[in-house]
Amino acid sequence: MSNVKVEQIESIEEYIDDLSELLIRVVEGDASIGFLPPLQLTVANTYWENLLSPDTLLFVAKINNQIAGSVQLHLCNKQNGNHRAEIAKLMTHPNYRRNGIGRFLMIEAEERAKREGKSLIVLDTREGDPSNLLYSSIGYIQAGKIPYYAKSSDGELHSTVIYYKSI
Repeated sequence: MSNVKVEQIESIEEYIDDLSELLIRVVEGDASIGFLPPLQLTVANTYWENLLSPDTLLFVAKINNQIAGSVQLHLCNKQNGNHRAEIAKLMTHPNYRRNGIGRFLMIEAEERAKREGKSLIVLDTREGDPSNLLYSSIGYIQAGKIPYYAKSSDGELHSTVIYYKSI
């Protein structure tokens, strides 16, 4: 999709409504990103308002100036881990799925990680989710699984898959 624009967000205020709507819609779709439906607007707003820090970067994908997705890059600054970063909460709005949004966001996050001097990226995702195919297709290697890691809205416990990529 050629009209996708990815940018880093450095202030949430201007985007809080769109980001909260994105989070709520993705959670309603049973995404495993730390929240369970029904997600209240106040909870979503509080989440976004407290997200950004020097070590947590937020990227959004826009189509026609509408937020179509987001991803976070968490920079590790521990002495023994300052070479790595973590991808968190890759989200694509249901109206924009299957258009390469996740891929665009991942490429941008990886490029930023490189500029920050990182050489390793890690992430995890629920086993069986479509994101597993995306991560494998862009070079992430499965390191293992943790069973019973995340609960879904029906109370079922799911495994999470841990991935890594040298960049």
